[in-house]
Order: sequence, then structure tokens, then C-alpha cells
Amino acid sequence: MIERLQTNDSLVVAGHRGYKSAYPENTLLAFQQALELGVDMLEFDLRFSKDKVVMVIHDETVDRTTNGSGRVSDHSFEELKRLDAGGWFSPVFEGLKIPTLEELCRLLEAYPDVLLNVEVKPSPDAKEVTDASVRILQEHGLLARCVFTCFDAEVLAYMHDAHHLKTQGFPGELMSNYVPGADGTISKMWAVGISMKLLTPQLVREVRESGLLAWCYCPDTDEGVAYALECGSKLMTVNNPLPALQVRRRLEQSP
Repeated sequence: MIERLQTNDSLVVAGHRGYKSAYPENTLLAFQQALELGVDMLEFDLRFSKDKVVMVIHDETVDRTTNGSGRVSDHSFEELKRLDAGGWFSPVFEGLKIPTLEELCRLLEAYPDVLLNVEVKPSPDAKEVTDASVRILQEHGLLARCVFTCFDAEVLAYMHDAHHLKTQGFPGELMSNYVPGADGTISKMWAVGISMKLLTPQLVREVRESGLLAWCYCPDTDEGVAYALECGSKLMTVNNPLPALQVRRRLEQSP
């Protein structure tokens, strides 16, 4: 199912950590709201709890996005579930929780066409997180919808070699353990995510000439979306899906 992006010619909108600009990131509410807007893909981040439950959270610590403190990996599943993951964003969202990958999979059952960008965060146990995530996604019938992402090139290669997954990497200077050369890290990639700071028509052209898909993050304004399209990048991971969705609507309506 993810393979359809290889021949896609229309604008594809991915919600970065859900609908991140309007709701607390990586919560079920943020994902639900992005899905209701009509995004084509969800991007989310995975880490282990202390007792090896796959949790959906970006940072290495819980400090920024919850009312707790300390490393995610030092908290058990039950301890993480006691934290508030919404109040930091706005008092109206108090009571939201850090979701598990299992909970997100259940939410996705009602959206059979939505694709998934599964980012495993770099950590000493990232390969183990990958194994557990693949198992859960497979059990829920979602693995065919997934592209896997990591900023650690060694983990990315593991995703590719051990599980035969489609992977999205990044320009080499942004990755740890990057192996240069045609037979290096780039040979393990299916797509490259390019930040708006680095995005140029030339870089998109170079990525495509390498046989890879050129995606970008995060064009959150009309101008950003227009620039990404001018550069030739049609899959956009966004914090605010509205500008990209509106541009796509206009493109679909034009003769």
C-alpha cells in the first residue's frame, strides 16, 4: 500500500505528530483531528517505556510535553500513563495521556487508506523498538501502510535489512552513523526527508536522480507549500495541515 507513493503525482499531506499546531503533539486527539481534516498520512514517534511498552512520544524526556520529568525510558508504562500530556499546550487539553502504539493502531482501524510514517527515535534499544513496533503493526494489519524513519543510519539500515521495510532517511549531515557512497546508507533508503531550511530544486533533483523519493518538512504556510511544489517535493509533512490541504483542493479543482 505504501508503494503507491512511488507513482503518485498529487500532493500528499502528512500530519506531523498529528495536528501539531493546534493540539498537543503525539496525542490521540491530535491524530484524530488530523485524520478528520483529511490528511493522507500520519507521522509519529516511538520509544520504549522502562518495561518495554512502545509509547508514542517524541522527546527523550517527558519534561516538555507532560507534567512529569525525567527520561521516558526511566518510567514504567503505568507511570507514563499517570502523566498529563495535554496541559502543557493549553489548560483545555488537561487530562490527555501519552498513547501507546497499540492505542494508535486501534484508532487507525477506522481509516483504512491512511498511510503511516513511523519514526523510531535514536536510542540504545532503537532496534528492539523497531522489532516490537513491526510486530504490533503487523498484528493490526497496518505494516503495509508504513514507511519507517530514523535519524540513526545504523538503525535505518537495520529496518531495511532485518525487516525489509521501506525507509525514509535524511540528508547525510543530519544523520548519525551515516555511511557515504552508493552502497552506504543511501542504498537502504526509499525516500529522503528534506527540511524547509535545506529544500532546493537542485537537492530534490539530486535525490530523484539517486532513485529516491524527495519529501519535505514542514511547510506550514501557503508560501511554504508553494515553494515545496516549485522545488518538486509533493509529499509534505506539516504541523498545520490546512494550507497544504487547501492548496491540494485548488489543484484538484483546476482544469
